[in-house]
Amino acid sequence: MKKIMSGNEAFAYGAYLAGIKVGAAYPGTPSTEIMDNFSKYPGVYAEWSANEKVAFDVGAGAAYAGGRALVAMKHVGMNVASEVLFYTSYTGMKGGLVVINADDPGMHSSQNEQDNRHYARFAKVPMLEPADSEEAKQSVKAALEISESFDTPVVVRTTTRLSHSLSIVEMEEPVAEAPAESVAYERNASKYVMVPAYARGRHPVIEERLKKLAEFAETTPLNRIEPGDDQIGIITSGVVYQYAREVFPNATFLKLGMVYPLPDGLIRELAGRVKQVVVIEELDPFIEEHVRLLGIQTRGKDVFSNIGEFSPGRIRRFAQEAGLIPGSNQSTVTMPQLPGRPPMLCPGCGHRGLFYALQRLNVAAFGDIGCYTLGAAPPLSAMHTCGCMGASIGVIQGVDRVGVKDRTVAVIGDSTFFHSGVAPLISLKYNNSSSTVIVVDNRITAMTGHQENPGSGKTLQGADTPVIKIDELARSIGFNKVDVINPYEFRTVVDTIKDHVQSEESSLIVAQYPCVLNIREKKPALVVDVEKCNECGNCIRIGCSPITKVEGGISINAELCIGCGFCATICSQGAIGPQNKEGGTD
Repeated sequence: MKKIMSGNEAFAYGAYLAGIKVGAAYPGTPSTEIMDNFSKYPGVYAEWSANEKVAFDVGAGAAYAGGRALVAMKHVGMNVASEVLFYTSYTGMKGGLVVINADDPGMHSSQNEQDNRHYARFAKVPMLEPADSEEAKQSVKAALEISESFDTPVVVRTTTRLSHSLSIVEMEEPVAEAPAESVAYERNASKYVMVPAYARGRHPVIEERLKKLAEFAETTPLNRIEPGDDQIGIITSGVVYQYAREVFPNATFLKLGMVYPLPDGLIRELAGRVKQVVVIEELDPFIEEHVRLLGIQTRGKDVFSNIGEFSPGRIRRFAQEAGLIPGSNQSTVTMPQLPGRPPMLCPGCGHRGLFYALQRLNVAAFGDIGCYTLGAAPPLSAMHTCGCMGASIGVIQGVDRVGVKDRTVAVIGDSTFFHSGVAPLISLKYNNSSSTVIVVDNRITAMTGHQENPGSGKTLQGADTPVIKIDELARSIGFNKVDVINPYEFRTVVDTIKDHVQSEESSLIVAQYPCVLNIREKKPALVVDVEKCNECGNCIRIGCSPITKVEGGISINAELCIGCGFCATICSQGAIGPQNKEGGTD
Protein backbone atom coordinates (compact mmCIF):
# COMPACT_ATOMS: atom_id res chain seq x y z
CA MET A 1 0.00 0.00 0.00
CA LYS A 2 1.13 3.53 -0.71
CA LYS A 3 0.30 6.78 1.06
CA ILE A 4 1.00 10.43 0.34
CA MET A 5 3.01 11.99 3.16
CA SER A 6 4.94 15.15 3.83
CA GLY A 7 8.63 14.74 4.48
CA ASN A 8 8.10 15.41 8.18
CA GLU A 9 5.36 12.79 8.41
CA ALA A 10 7.64 10.33 6.64
CA PHE A 11 10.51 11.00 9.05
CA ALA A 12 8.19 10.21 11.97
CA TYR A 13 6.89 7.08 10.24
CA GLY A 14 10.42 5.94 9.48
CA ALA A 15 11.40 6.43 13.11
CA TYR A 16 8.48 4.28 14.24
CA LEU A 17 9.31 1.54 11.72
CA ALA A 18 12.95 1.59 12.81
CA GLY A 19 12.05 0.86 16.43
CA ILE A 20 12.84 4.26 17.91
CA LYS A 21 11.19 4.49 21.31
CA VAL A 22 12.30 7.90 22.60
CA GLY A 23 11.81 11.20 20.78
CA ALA A 24 12.54 14.74 21.92
CA ALA A 25 12.34 18.12 20.17
CA TYR A 26 11.66 21.79 20.51
CA PRO A 27 9.09 23.04 17.98
CA GLY A 28 10.52 25.14 15.18
CA THR A 29 9.38 25.54 11.58
CA PRO A 30 10.09 23.62 9.36
CA SER A 31 10.77 20.68 11.71
CA THR A 32 7.79 20.84 14.10
CA GLU A 33 5.57 18.16 12.54
CA ILE A 34 8.21 15.43 12.95
CA MET A 35 7.71 15.09 16.70
CA ASP A 36 4.00 15.99 16.43
CA ASN A 37 3.51 12.90 14.27
CA PHE A 38 5.96 10.61 16.06
CA SER A 39 4.15 11.19 19.36
CA LYS A 40 0.99 9.56 17.97
CA TYR A 41 2.52 6.14 17.30
CA PRO A 42 1.89 3.36 19.86
CA GLY A 43 4.56 2.40 22.34
CA VAL A 44 6.72 5.52 22.01
CA TYR A 45 7.68 8.31 24.37
CA ALA A 46 7.83 11.80 22.89
CA GLU A 47 8.33 15.19 24.51
CA TRP A 48 8.58 18.87 23.82
CA SER A 49 11.76 19.74 25.66
CA ALA A 50 12.43 23.20 27.07
CA ASN A 51 14.94 23.83 24.28
CA GLU A 52 16.96 21.99 21.64
CA LYS A 53 19.94 21.33 23.90
CA VAL A 54 17.70 19.64 26.44
CA ALA A 55 16.09 17.59 23.65
CA PHE A 56 19.51 16.49 22.38
CA ASP A 57 20.61 15.57 25.91
CA VAL A 58 17.45 13.48 26.35
CA GLY A 59 18.20 11.66 23.09
CA ALA A 60 21.82 11.13 24.13
CA GLY A 61 20.75 9.67 27.47
CA ALA A 62 18.36 7.23 25.82
CA ALA A 63 21.11 6.12 23.41
CA TYR A 64 23.67 5.84 26.24
CA ALA A 65 21.30 3.43 27.95
CA GLY A 66 21.11 1.27 24.80
CA GLY A 67 17.91 2.63 23.31
CA ARG A 68 17.17 4.10 19.90
CA ALA A 69 16.42 7.82 20.01
CA LEU A 70 15.23 10.57 17.70
CA VAL A 71 15.92 14.29 18.14
CA ALA A 72 14.46 16.97 15.86
CA MET A 73 15.04 20.71 15.51
CA LYS A 74 15.25 23.50 12.96
CA HIS A 75 18.59 24.80 11.77
CA VAL A 76 19.06 27.57 14.33
CA GLY A 77 18.15 25.05 17.02
CA MET A 78 21.43 23.29 16.28
CA ASN A 79 23.20 26.44 17.43
CA VAL A 80 21.57 25.91 20.83
CA ALA A 81 22.26 22.15 20.83
CA SER A 82 25.70 22.15 19.23
CA GLU A 83 27.55 21.50 22.47
CA VAL A 84 25.73 18.17 22.74
CA LEU A 85 26.53 17.34 19.11
CA PHE A 86 30.24 17.81 19.85
CA TYR A 87 30.35 15.83 23.07
CA THR A 88 28.29 12.92 21.70
CA SER A 89 30.58 12.81 18.68
CA TYR A 90 33.38 12.03 21.12
CA THR A 91 31.51 9.65 23.40
CA GLY A 92 29.48 7.71 20.87
CA MET A 93 26.70 5.69 22.47
CA LYS A 94 25.55 2.15 23.18
CA GLY A 95 22.32 2.50 21.17
CA GLY A 96 21.43 4.60 18.13
CA LEU A 97 20.92 8.37 17.90
CA VAL A 98 19.39 10.17 14.91
CA VAL A 99 19.21 13.97 14.79
CA ILE A 100 16.91 15.44 12.13
CA ASN A 101 17.90 19.02 11.42
CA ALA A 102 15.76 21.23 9.15
CA ASP A 103 17.45 24.02 7.20
CA ASP A 104 15.38 26.91 5.86
CA PRO A 105 16.70 28.20 2.51
CA GLY A 106 14.76 31.32 1.65
CA MET A 107 14.14 32.12 5.34
CA HIS A 108 10.43 31.30 5.21
CA SER A 109 10.29 31.41 9.00
CA SER A 110 13.80 32.11 10.23
CA GLN A 111 16.23 34.91 10.98
CA ASN A 112 19.00 33.47 8.80
CA GLU A 113 19.58 30.76 6.19
CA GLN A 114 22.67 29.10 7.63
CA ASP A 115 23.80 25.88 5.96
CA ASN A 116 24.05 23.22 8.65
CA ARG A 117 26.06 20.80 6.54
CA HIS A 118 29.03 22.61 8.05
CA TYR A 119 28.07 21.22 11.48
CA ALA A 120 28.66 17.66 10.24
CA ARG A 121 32.18 18.51 9.11
CA PHE A 122 32.82 20.59 12.24
CA ALA A 123 31.70 17.83 14.64
CA LYS A 124 33.06 14.99 12.43
CA VAL A 125 29.75 13.14 12.30
CA PRO A 126 27.99 11.66 9.27
CA MET A 127 25.12 13.51 7.61
CA LEU A 128 22.45 12.12 5.30
CA GLU A 129 20.13 14.12 3.04
CA PRO A 130 17.03 12.50 1.51
CA ALA A 131 15.38 13.83 -1.64
CA ASP A 132 11.69 12.93 -1.15
CA SER A 133 9.30 11.52 1.43
CA GLU A 134 10.09 7.86 0.67
CA GLU A 135 13.78 8.57 1.13
CA ALA A 136 12.96 10.52 4.31
CA LYS A 137 11.33 7.38 5.69
CA GLN A 138 14.28 5.21 4.67
CA SER A 139 16.88 7.69 5.91
CA VAL A 140 15.96 7.18 9.56
CA LYS A 141 16.65 3.44 9.39
CA ALA A 142 19.85 4.05 7.41
CA ALA A 143 20.98 6.64 9.95
CA LEU A 144 20.34 4.24 12.84
CA GLU A 145 22.36 1.50 11.16
CA ILE A 146 25.25 3.91 10.65
CA SER A 147 24.92 5.19 14.22
CA GLU A 148 25.05 1.73 15.71
CA SER A 149 27.74 0.43 13.33
CA PHE A 150 30.10 3.38 13.70
CA ASP A 151 29.30 4.43 17.29
CA THR A 152 28.25 7.97 16.38
CA PRO A 153 25.28 10.30 16.31
CA VAL A 154 24.01 10.77 12.74
CA VAL A 155 22.48 13.99 11.46
CA VAL A 156 19.79 13.85 8.77
CA ARG A 157 19.43 17.14 6.92
CA THR A 158 16.10 18.25 5.56
CA THR A 159 14.94 21.60 4.18
CA THR A 160 11.64 23.46 4.21
CA ARG A 161 10.64 22.18 0.78
CA LEU A 162 11.28 18.52 1.64
CA SER A 163 9.75 18.80 5.11
CA HIS A 164 6.48 20.28 3.86
CA SER A 165 6.09 18.81 0.35
CA LEU A 166 3.98 15.72 -0.27
CA SER A 167 5.11 12.60 -2.14
CA ILE A 168 4.37 8.88 -2.18
CA VAL A 169 5.57 6.63 0.63
CA GLU A 170 5.50 2.82 0.60
CA MET A 171 3.72 1.61 3.72
CA GLU A 172 5.33 -1.21 5.70
CA GLU A 173 4.38 -3.47 8.55
CA PRO A 174 6.27 -2.54 11.70
CA VAL A 175 8.62 -5.22 12.94
CA ALA A 176 7.20 -7.02 15.96
CA GLU A 177 9.62 -6.68 18.85
CA ALA A 178 9.78 -8.58 22.11
CA PRO A 179 9.48 -6.33 25.15
CA ALA A 180 12.92 -5.12 26.10
CA GLU A 181 14.24 -6.34 29.43
CA SER A 182 15.66 -3.80 31.81
CA VAL A 183 19.44 -4.08 32.00
CA ALA A 184 22.08 -2.41 34.11
CA TYR A 185 23.58 0.81 32.81
CA GLU A 186 26.98 0.30 31.22
CA ARG A 187 29.60 2.11 33.30
CA ASN A 188 32.55 3.15 31.15
CA ALA A 189 34.17 6.35 32.35
CA SER A 190 36.87 6.48 29.68
CA LYS A 191 34.20 6.49 26.98
CA TYR A 192 31.44 8.59 28.49
CA VAL A 193 33.08 10.97 30.98
CA MET A 194 34.58 13.75 28.87
CA VAL A 195 37.13 15.20 31.26
CA PRO A 196 40.34 16.18 29.43
CA ALA A 197 42.26 12.98 30.22
CA TYR A 198 39.56 10.76 28.73
CA ALA A 199 38.59 13.16 25.92
CA ARG A 200 42.18 13.15 24.63
CA GLY A 201 41.91 9.41 24.21
CA ARG A 202 38.67 9.72 22.27
CA HIS A 203 39.93 12.15 19.62
CA PRO A 204 42.05 9.57 17.74
CA VAL A 205 39.02 7.26 17.81
CA ILE A 206 36.93 9.92 16.09
CA GLU A 207 39.56 10.48 13.39
CA GLU A 208 39.75 6.75 12.68
CA ARG A 209 35.96 6.56 12.58
CA LEU A 210 35.88 9.36 10.01
CA LYS A 211 38.22 7.40 7.73
CA LYS A 212 35.96 4.35 7.92
CA LEU A 213 32.89 6.50 7.25
CA ALA A 214 34.59 7.91 4.14
CA GLU A 215 35.14 4.35 2.91
CA PHE A 216 31.50 3.58 3.66
CA ALA A 217 30.42 6.61 1.64
CA GLU A 218 31.95 5.02 -1.48
CA THR A 219 29.86 1.86 -1.29
CA THR A 220 26.57 2.83 0.35
CA PRO A 221 23.49 2.82 -1.91
CA LEU A 222 22.78 6.27 -0.49
CA ASN A 223 25.32 7.60 -3.02
CA ARG A 224 24.99 6.52 -6.62
CA ILE A 225 25.94 7.50 -10.17
CA GLU A 226 22.97 7.64 -12.53
CA PRO A 227 24.25 7.31 -16.13
CA GLY A 228 23.36 9.84 -18.82
CA ASP A 229 25.16 11.56 -21.64
CA ASP A 230 28.81 12.61 -21.36
CA GLN A 231 28.28 16.36 -21.78
CA ILE A 232 27.48 17.34 -18.22
CA GLY A 233 27.84 15.54 -14.89
CA ILE A 234 25.68 16.92 -12.09
CA ILE A 235 26.58 16.46 -8.42
CA THR A 236 23.67 17.27 -6.13
CA SER A 237 21.68 16.13 -3.10
CA GLY A 238 18.37 16.46 -1.30
CA VAL A 239 15.31 18.05 -2.85
CA VAL A 240 17.57 19.98 -5.26
CA TYR A 241 18.20 16.65 -6.98
CA GLN A 242 14.53 16.60 -8.03
CA TYR A 243 14.80 20.08 -9.52
CA ALA A 244 18.08 19.36 -11.30
CA ARG A 245 16.68 16.14 -12.79
CA GLU A 246 13.86 18.17 -14.29
CA VAL A 247 16.17 20.80 -15.78
CA PHE A 248 18.92 18.39 -16.93
CA PRO A 249 16.99 15.21 -17.88
CA ASN A 250 19.81 13.73 -19.99
CA ALA A 251 22.79 14.51 -17.75
CA THR A 252 24.86 12.01 -15.79
CA PHE A 253 24.18 12.43 -12.07
CA LEU A 254 26.02 11.72 -8.86
CA LYS A 255 23.14 11.71 -6.39
CA LEU A 256 24.39 12.11 -2.86
CA GLY A 257 22.22 10.75 -0.08
CA MET A 258 25.16 11.01 2.31
CA VAL A 259 26.60 14.52 2.20
CA TYR A 260 29.30 14.02 4.81
CA PRO A 261 31.82 12.53 4.53
CA LEU A 262 31.76 12.83 0.73
CA PRO A 263 32.75 9.94 -1.58
CA ASP A 264 36.00 11.03 -3.28
CA GLY A 265 36.12 7.93 -5.48
CA LEU A 266 32.61 8.41 -6.86
CA ILE A 267 33.29 12.10 -7.48
CA ARG A 268 36.43 11.24 -9.46
CA GLU A 269 34.55 8.52 -11.34
CA LEU A 270 31.85 10.98 -12.38
CA ALA A 271 34.46 13.53 -13.47
CA GLY A 272 36.12 10.86 -15.62
CA ARG A 273 32.85 10.10 -17.43
CA VAL A 274 31.83 13.61 -18.47
CA LYS A 275 33.21 16.69 -20.21
CA GLN A 276 32.00 19.13 -17.56
CA VAL A 277 31.19 18.78 -13.86
CA VAL A 278 28.46 20.97 -12.34
CA VAL A 279 27.55 21.13 -8.66
CA ILE A 280 24.02 22.28 -7.84
CA GLU A 281 23.36 22.86 -4.14
CA GLU A 282 21.36 25.31 -2.07
CA LEU A 283 23.16 27.90 0.03
CA ASP A 284 26.91 27.38 0.59
CA PRO A 285 29.39 25.73 -1.82
CA PHE A 286 29.82 22.84 0.61
CA ILE A 287 30.11 20.09 -2.02
CA GLU A 288 31.71 22.35 -4.62
CA GLU A 289 34.63 23.28 -2.38
CA HIS A 290 35.32 19.62 -1.68
CA VAL A 291 35.26 18.80 -5.40
CA ARG A 292 37.71 21.62 -6.11
CA LEU A 293 40.02 20.38 -3.34
CA LEU A 294 40.20 17.09 -5.26
CA GLY A 295 41.65 19.06 -8.17
CA ILE A 296 38.51 18.79 -10.29
CA GLN A 297 37.32 21.85 -12.19
CA THR A 298 33.62 22.45 -11.69
CA ARG A 299 30.90 25.01 -12.19
CA GLY A 300 28.92 25.82 -9.08
CA LYS A 301 28.30 29.07 -7.28
CA ASP A 302 29.57 31.03 -10.28
CA VAL A 303 26.29 29.86 -11.89
CA PHE A 304 23.86 29.01 -9.09
CA SER A 305 23.30 31.59 -6.35
CA ASN A 306 24.26 30.97 -2.73
CA ILE A 307 21.26 33.02 -1.59
CA GLY A 308 17.69 31.81 -1.25
CA GLU A 309 15.70 28.69 -2.02
CA PHE A 310 15.97 26.93 -5.38
CA SER A 311 13.15 25.80 -7.67
CA PRO A 312 13.17 24.17 -11.11
CA GLY A 313 12.47 27.56 -12.70
CA ARG A 314 15.27 29.28 -10.82
CA ILE A 315 17.81 26.55 -11.66
CA ARG A 316 16.71 26.65 -15.31
CA ARG A 317 17.17 30.43 -15.45
CA PHE A 318 20.65 30.24 -13.90
CA ALA A 319 21.64 27.43 -16.28
CA GLN A 320 20.39 29.31 -19.35
CA GLU A 321 22.22 32.49 -18.35
CA ALA A 322 25.44 30.48 -17.99
CA GLY A 323 24.94 28.69 -21.31
CA LEU A 324 24.63 25.25 -19.70
CA ILE A 325 21.31 24.67 -21.47
CA PRO A 326 19.73 26.49 -24.43
CA GLY A 327 17.66 29.58 -23.74
CA SER A 328 13.93 29.28 -24.24
CA ASN A 329 12.25 30.99 -27.20
CA GLN A 330 8.82 30.39 -25.77
CA SER A 331 6.90 33.48 -24.78
CA THR A 332 6.22 33.76 -21.09
CA VAL A 333 2.87 34.61 -19.59
CA THR A 334 2.99 37.69 -17.39
CA MET A 335 0.95 37.18 -14.24
CA PRO A 336 -0.77 40.19 -12.71
CA GLN A 337 1.01 41.56 -9.65
CA LEU A 338 -1.02 40.90 -6.54
CA PRO A 339 -1.13 43.64 -3.93
CA GLY A 340 1.31 43.20 -1.07
CA ARG A 341 0.01 41.96 2.26
CA PRO A 342 2.41 42.65 5.12
CA PRO A 343 2.34 40.16 8.00
CA MET A 344 0.56 41.35 11.11
CA LEU A 345 -0.75 40.08 14.41
CA CYS A 346 -3.96 38.06 14.15
CA PRO A 347 -7.33 39.74 14.75
CA GLY A 348 -7.93 39.83 18.48
CA CYS A 349 -4.33 38.96 19.38
CA GLY A 350 -3.61 39.78 23.02
CA HIS A 351 -0.16 41.09 22.10
CA ARG A 352 -1.65 44.03 20.17
CA GLY A 353 -2.66 46.04 23.23
CA LEU A 354 0.79 45.69 24.77
CA PHE A 355 2.62 46.85 21.65
CA TYR A 356 0.21 49.71 21.11
CA ALA A 357 0.91 50.85 24.67
CA LEU A 358 4.68 50.61 24.09
CA GLN A 359 4.25 52.67 20.92
CA ARG A 360 2.19 55.34 22.67
CA LEU A 361 4.72 55.53 25.51
CA ASN A 362 7.64 55.71 23.05
CA VAL A 363 9.44 52.89 24.84
CA ALA A 364 12.47 51.21 23.22
CA ALA A 365 11.57 47.52 23.15
CA PHE A 366 14.23 44.82 22.74
CA GLY A 367 12.50 41.81 21.29
CA ASP A 368 12.70 38.09 20.75
CA ILE A 369 11.61 35.23 18.49
CA GLY A 370 7.89 34.47 18.34
CA CYS A 371 4.66 35.62 16.70
CA TYR A 372 4.90 38.74 18.88
CA THR A 373 7.92 39.72 16.76
CA LEU A 374 5.25 41.10 14.40
CA GLY A 375 5.01 43.98 16.86
CA ALA A 376 8.01 45.33 14.95
CA ALA A 377 5.95 45.71 11.76
CA PRO A 378 4.03 48.86 10.81
CA PRO A 379 1.79 50.37 11.95
CA LEU A 380 2.74 49.29 15.48
CA SER A 381 6.52 49.53 14.88
CA ALA A 382 7.06 48.88 18.58
CA MET A 383 9.96 46.39 18.66
CA HIS A 384 13.47 47.54 17.92
CA THR A 385 15.76 44.49 18.04
CA CYS A 386 15.29 40.77 17.44
CA GLY A 387 18.22 38.37 17.25
CA CYS A 388 17.69 34.87 18.57
CA MET A 389 15.74 32.97 21.19
CA GLY A 390 16.26 34.54 24.62
CA ALA A 391 18.42 37.42 23.42
CA SER A 392 16.06 40.19 24.53
CA ILE A 393 16.83 39.96 28.25
CA GLY A 394 20.60 39.92 27.77
CA VAL A 395 20.46 42.72 25.22
CA ILE A 396 18.51 45.05 27.49
CA GLN A 397 21.07 44.54 30.25
CA GLY A 398 23.78 45.78 27.90
CA VAL A 399 21.70 48.71 26.67
CA ASP A 400 20.80 49.80 30.18
CA ARG A 401 24.43 49.55 31.34
CA VAL A 402 25.50 51.91 28.56
CA GLY A 403 22.64 54.23 29.39
CA VAL A 404 20.20 55.69 26.88
CA LYS A 405 17.65 58.43 27.43
CA ASP A 406 14.78 56.17 26.26
CA ARG A 407 12.63 54.16 28.59
CA THR A 408 13.44 50.50 27.82
CA VAL A 409 11.88 47.04 28.13
CA ALA A 410 12.70 43.52 26.99
CA VAL A 411 9.80 41.62 25.41
CA ILE A 412 9.82 37.81 25.32
CA GLY A 413 7.15 35.14 24.79
CA ASP A 414 6.25 32.44 27.27
CA SER A 415 7.66 29.51 25.29
CA THR A 416 10.78 31.48 24.40
CA PHE A 417 11.15 32.38 28.06
CA PHE A 418 11.17 28.71 29.05
CA HIS A 419 13.47 27.94 26.10
CA SER A 420 16.26 30.38 26.89
CA GLY A 421 14.96 33.26 28.97
CA VAL A 422 15.33 31.87 32.49
CA ALA A 423 19.14 31.99 32.59
CA PRO A 424 19.41 35.63 31.41
CA LEU A 425 16.64 36.61 33.84
CA ILE A 426 18.71 35.12 36.67
CA SER A 427 21.76 36.94 35.32
CA LEU A 428 19.79 40.20 35.22
CA LYS A 429 18.86 39.84 38.87
CA TYR A 430 22.29 38.62 39.95
CA ASN A 431 23.98 41.63 38.39
CA ASN A 432 21.66 44.13 40.09
CA SER A 433 20.12 45.40 36.87
CA SER A 434 17.19 47.82 36.96
CA SER A 435 15.78 46.56 33.63
CA THR A 436 12.12 45.70 32.99
CA VAL A 437 11.18 42.42 31.31
CA ILE A 438 7.74 41.85 29.80
CA VAL A 439 6.71 38.24 29.15
CA VAL A 440 3.86 38.10 26.61
CA ASP A 441 2.23 34.90 27.81
CA ASN A 442 -0.41 33.49 25.46
CA ARG A 443 -0.36 30.11 27.26
CA ILE A 444 0.94 28.10 24.27
CA THR A 445 3.73 27.96 21.66
CA ALA A 446 1.60 29.75 19.09
CA MET A 447 3.98 30.62 16.27
CA THR A 448 4.76 27.02 15.31
CA GLY A 449 1.19 25.70 15.55
CA HIS A 450 0.08 25.66 19.20
CA GLN A 451 2.42 23.17 20.81
CA GLU A 452 2.36 22.72 24.58
CA ASN A 453 5.09 24.20 26.78
CA PRO A 454 5.94 24.20 30.50
CA GLY A 455 3.35 26.92 31.12
CA SER A 456 0.41 25.25 29.39
CA GLY A 457 -0.36 22.38 31.79
CA LYS A 458 -0.15 19.60 29.18
CA THR A 459 2.64 17.45 27.76
CA LEU A 460 3.10 16.65 24.07
CA GLN A 461 1.26 13.36 24.53
CA GLY A 462 -1.68 14.98 26.33
CA ALA A 463 -0.88 14.19 29.97
CA ASP A 464 -1.74 16.74 32.64
CA THR A 465 1.34 18.33 34.20
CA PRO A 466 1.99 21.17 36.66
CA VAL A 467 1.90 24.68 35.19
CA ILE A 468 5.16 26.56 35.63
CA LYS A 469 4.02 30.06 36.61
CA ILE A 470 6.35 32.74 35.29
CA ASP A 471 5.48 35.32 37.96
CA GLU A 472 6.16 32.83 40.75
CA LEU A 473 9.42 31.78 39.15
CA ALA A 474 10.53 35.43 38.99
CA ARG A 475 9.67 35.99 42.64
CA SER A 476 11.57 32.84 43.60
CA ILE A 477 14.81 34.24 42.19
CA GLY A 478 14.43 37.56 43.98
CA PHE A 479 12.21 39.81 41.85
CA ASN A 480 10.08 41.94 44.16
CA LYS A 481 8.32 44.05 41.54
CA VAL A 482 6.17 41.60 39.54
CA ASP A 483 2.76 42.23 37.98
CA VAL A 484 0.40 40.06 35.95
CA ILE A 485 -1.88 42.06 33.63
CA ASN A 486 -4.56 41.46 31.03
CA PRO A 487 -3.33 43.08 27.78
CA TYR A 488 -6.91 43.96 26.81
CA GLU A 489 -7.20 46.31 29.82
CA PHE A 490 -5.42 49.13 28.05
CA ARG A 491 -5.38 51.73 30.83
CA THR A 492 -3.93 49.19 33.25
CA VAL A 493 -1.32 48.15 30.68
CA VAL A 494 -0.17 51.76 30.18
CA ASP A 495 -0.06 52.54 33.89
CA THR A 496 1.80 49.32 34.74
CA ILE A 497 4.47 49.86 32.08
CA LYS A 498 4.95 53.47 33.23
CA ASP A 499 5.35 52.31 36.83
CA HIS A 500 7.90 49.62 35.95
CA VAL A 501 10.13 51.60 33.60
CA GLN A 502 10.35 54.42 36.15
CA SER A 503 11.36 52.02 38.91
CA GLU A 504 14.95 51.80 40.16
CA GLU A 505 14.81 48.02 40.60
CA SER A 506 14.61 45.11 38.18
CA SER A 507 11.03 44.17 37.43
CA LEU A 508 8.87 41.77 35.46
CA ILE A 509 5.45 42.09 33.85
CA VAL A 510 3.48 39.09 32.61
CA ALA A 511 0.97 40.19 29.95
CA GLN A 512 -1.25 37.14 30.04
CA TYR A 513 -4.12 36.16 27.74
CA PRO A 514 -4.61 32.89 25.82
CA CYS A 515 -3.97 32.85 22.06
CA VAL A 516 -7.40 33.49 20.54
CA LEU A 517 -6.73 31.06 17.70
CA ASN A 518 -5.97 28.28 20.16
CA ILE A 519 -9.06 28.76 22.33
CA ARG A 520 -11.20 29.59 19.26
CA GLU A 521 -12.67 32.60 21.02
CA LYS A 522 -15.09 34.64 18.90
CA LYS A 523 -17.60 37.21 20.09
CA PRO A 524 -20.02 39.28 17.99
CA ALA A 525 -18.18 41.53 15.57
CA LEU A 526 -18.01 45.22 16.38
CA VAL A 527 -19.23 48.01 14.10
CA VAL A 528 -18.36 51.65 13.52
CA ASP A 529 -20.97 54.32 14.12
CA VAL A 530 -20.18 56.68 11.24
CA GLU A 531 -22.10 59.49 12.96
CA LYS A 532 -19.72 59.42 15.93
CA CYS A 533 -16.50 58.58 14.06
CA ASN A 534 -14.23 61.55 13.31
CA GLU A 535 -11.71 59.39 11.37
CA CYS A 536 -8.87 60.23 13.77
CA GLY A 537 -7.10 57.01 12.73
CA ASN A 538 -6.39 55.57 16.19
CA CYS A 539 -8.11 52.31 15.32
CA ILE A 540 -6.13 52.02 12.08
CA ARG A 541 -2.87 52.47 13.97
CA ILE A 542 -3.38 49.31 16.06
CA GLY A 543 -2.81 47.23 12.92
CA CYS A 544 -5.84 44.94 13.16
CA SER A 545 -6.69 43.49 9.74
CA PRO A 546 -10.53 43.66 9.99
CA ILE A 547 -10.31 47.47 10.37
CA THR A 548 -9.91 49.33 7.09
CA LYS A 549 -10.39 52.85 5.77
CA VAL A 550 -13.01 52.87 3.01
CA GLU A 551 -14.88 55.50 1.11
CA GLY A 552 -17.11 57.19 3.64
CA GLY A 553 -15.09 56.37 6.75
CA ILE A 554 -13.81 53.40 8.78
CA SER A 555 -15.16 49.89 8.35
CA ILE A 556 -14.80 46.63 10.32
CA ASN A 557 -15.01 43.36 8.38
CA ALA A 558 -17.47 41.23 10.34
CA GLU A 559 -16.06 38.00 8.88
CA LEU A 560 -12.58 38.70 10.27
CA CYS A 561 -13.43 40.48 13.54
CA ILE A 562 -13.52 38.22 16.60
CA GLY A 563 -15.06 40.87 18.87
CA CYS A 564 -12.15 41.29 21.30
CA GLY A 565 -13.12 44.95 21.83
CA PHE A 566 -9.63 46.43 21.93
CA CYS A 567 -10.40 48.93 19.17
CA ALA A 568 -13.40 50.16 21.16
CA THR A 569 -11.15 50.66 24.18
CA ILE A 570 -8.88 53.10 22.38
CA CYS A 571 -11.61 54.94 20.41
CA SER A 572 -11.86 58.38 22.03
CA GLN A 573 -15.20 59.11 20.31
CA GLY A 574 -16.98 55.96 21.49
CA ALA A 575 -17.70 55.20 17.84
CA ILE A 576 -16.88 51.47 17.99
CA GLY A 577 -18.93 48.85 19.76
CA PRO A 578 -21.52 46.09 19.40
CA GLN A 579 -24.28 46.94 16.98
CA ASN A 580 -27.60 47.95 18.58
CA LYS A 581 -31.10 47.58 17.17
CA GLU A 582 -30.98 51.05 15.65
CA GLY A 583 -27.81 50.22 13.67
CA GLY A 584 -25.53 52.30 15.86
CA THR A 585 -23.22 51.24 18.69
CA ASP A 586 -23.83 50.66 22.37
